[in-house]
Amino acid sequence: MSVDSIISGAVSRAVKELYGADSAPESIVPQATRKEFEGNLTVVVFPWVKAARKAPEAVGQEIGEWLVANEPAVERFNVVKGFLNIVIEPRYWNGVLQGIAADASYGLKQATDQSPLVMVEYSSPNTNKPLHLGHVRNNLLGYSLAEILKACGNRVVKTNIVNDRGIHICKSMLAWQKWGEGATPESAGVKGDHLIGDYYVAFDKHYRAELASLMEQGMTKEEAEAASPLMAEARDMLRRWEAGDKDVRALWETMNSWVYAGFGETYRRMGVDFDKIYYESQTYLEGKEKVLEGLEKGIMYRKEDGSVWADLTADGLDHKLLLRSDGTSVYMTQDIGTAKMRFADYPIDKMIYVVGNEQNYHFQVLSLLLDKLGFKWGKDLVHFSYGMVELPSGKMKSREGTVVDADDLMESMVADSRRVSDELGKNDGMTDAEKAEVAEIVGLGALKYFLLKVDPRKNMMFNPEESIDFNGNTGPFIQYAYARMRSVLRRAADSGHAIADYAAVTPCEREIALIQRLTDFPSTVAEAGRSYSPALIANYAYDLVKEYNQFYHDCPILREENDAVRSFRLELTAVTARTVASAMALLGIKVPERM
Repeated sequence: MSVDSIISGAVSRAVKELYGADSAPESIVPQATRKEFEGNLTVVVFPWVKAARKAPEAVGQEIGEWLVANEPAVERFNVVKGFLNIVIEPRYWNGVLQGIAADASYGLKQATDQSPLVMVEYSSPNTNKPLHLGHVRNNLLGYSLAEILKACGNRVVKTNIVNDRGIHICKSMLAWQKWGEGATPESAGVKGDHLIGDYYVAFDKHYRAELASLMEQGMTKEEAEAASPLMAEARDMLRRWEAGDKDVRALWETMNSWVYAGFGETYRRMGVDFDKIYYESQTYLEGKEKVLEGLEKGIMYRKEDGSVWADLTADGLDHKLLLRSDGTSVYMTQDIGTAKMRFADYPIDKMIYVVGNEQNYHFQVLSLLLDKLGFKWGKDLVHFSYGMVELPSGKMKSREGTVVDADDLMESMVADSRRVSDELGKNDGMTDAEKAEVAEIVGLGALKYFLLKVDPRKNMMFNPEESIDFNGNTGPFIQYAYARMRSVLRRAADSGHAIADYAAVTPCEREIALIQRLTDFPSTVAEAGRSYSPALIANYAYDLVKEYNQFYHDCPILREENDAVRSFRLELTAVTARTVASAMALLGIKVPERM
C-alpha cells in the first residue's frame, strides 16, 4: 500500500472517530508538502470544519494528534491555517523502497479479459505524400496515449485509417503518368512515399502555371480553375477510379504499394505500430450504406437535388451534408463507414481519435451521428484534440513542396545527436557501432520528448537545437541520467558490491525525497490516462531525474563504507533507473545503457 493510501485511510478513520463524519479514503488526496514547510504530505482539512464546528487550525491540530497516536507511519505534524502537514516516520520509507523494489511492474497495471477495450486511432496519412512534422506529433501522441492506457489496465487496439482515395491521390497518379517516365522507387533511388509526394508537388506546380496562363488570357481565377484541363483530367481519373476502371485501379494499387512500403520504414524508425489498418477505399461504401440506412429510419433527409443531410439543429449544431447530389461521399460518410467496420471487428468500449484541433467541429458532428445510428460508444467518443506544431522557420505547406519531412527530421536529429555527443566527449571510448546506436536512441529520444512534454492541447514550436541539449527539461538530459545510474550499478557489480540487507537503514532527508518522488509514479500514470496527457509522464520523468541528481550529489554510493547504507543507495539507484525506463517507455523513448 502506498504512503498516500495509508494517510488517506488514517485521516478517514480520524474524522469518523473525532467528528462522526463519513469521508471515503479515495476522496482524501494528500499532496506533497510545499518545500517552505516541514512535512512529506499535506491534507486540506476544510471539508471537516463544518462537522467539527471548530476553526480550521483546531481541526488540523486534532486530526494531527489522532494520527500521531494511532498511525505508526506518522511521526509528527504541523498545521498552517487549514493545511495539515504530515511528517512520515523516516524508517517507514525504507519499507516503501523495499515494496517498490519487489514489484517488477511497479506503477503499471495489467489488463484482464474483463478490462475495457479502448481503440486509439492515430496517424491517418494521405497516400499522396510522405509523413511530415505534423504527422510526427500525431503518431507520437497516439502511440504514447495507447501505451499509457495499457499501463492503466485497459485492453488497447491501435488503429490507423489511411486516406487512399480522392482527388488528391489522382493528382499524384496523373502527374506520374505525364512526367514520371516510368520511374519506380528502385529506379529513382527514392522511398516510395517520397517519390509519390514529388509528383503531387509536380502536379501543383504545373496546375499553377496553367492557371497563370489562363488568367493572362483574361480569365478570373475562378474561371481559370473551372477551365483547367489538368484539373479536368484529374477529376476524370477520379470518376474512372470510382467506376472501377481496370487501368486506373491497377496504377492506383501499384503507386499505393510504393507509399505503404515507405510509410512502413518511417513508422519502424519512429517506433510506432498498429494492430489494425483501415483504408478509406474500403470504408466509404460502408459509410454510404449506413447513411442510406439512416435515411430509411428518418435520421437523415434527402434534398430535392438528391443530396442527403442530417439535421442537427436540435443538438445546437447545423445541417450536415453526408452524400452529395451525385451520390459521392464526404469525409463524414467515410468516418461513419470506418466506425461500422471497427465496431464489427472489435467490441469497443471507448473510441479515441487522435486528430488535430482544426477538426473539433467534425468530431462533434461525428459523435452525434454515430450515437443516432446506434453505436453504443458514439456519444462518448473522445476526440484527442491536439495543437499544431511548427519549426522556427514557419508553418508547413505541403502543396508547395516545403513540408518538414518526417524522415529528414529524424535523420537530422540523429546527426545532431552524434555531433553534440562528439563535441561534449560523451562518445569517448565507444566503437563506431556503439556511437551510431547511441546517436539513434538519443536523437529520436530528443525529438519525441520535446514534442510530448508539452500539453498536447497547446500549439507548440519545435526547436531542434533546444531538444538536443543535455541540460534542462530534455530527453537527452533524462537519458544521460539513466545511463549514469546504470553505470553506478555496473561499477558496483564489478567491485563486488552486491545489494545486501538494508532493512535497518534509516533514510536521510535526501533519500526520503527521492523515495517519495518514486511513490508518485502510479498516480501519475493513472492521471495521465484519465486526462489523456503524455506530458504528465514526460515531466514526471524529468522531476524524478532531477531528484536523483540531487541524491547522487549529496549521498555517496560506491564510496559509502557502511555496507547496509551502500546497499540501500544501490537499491534506490536501481529502482529509480527502472522507473525512469518505465516512464520513458510510455512515451515510446528508449534509454541507453551507456552515454
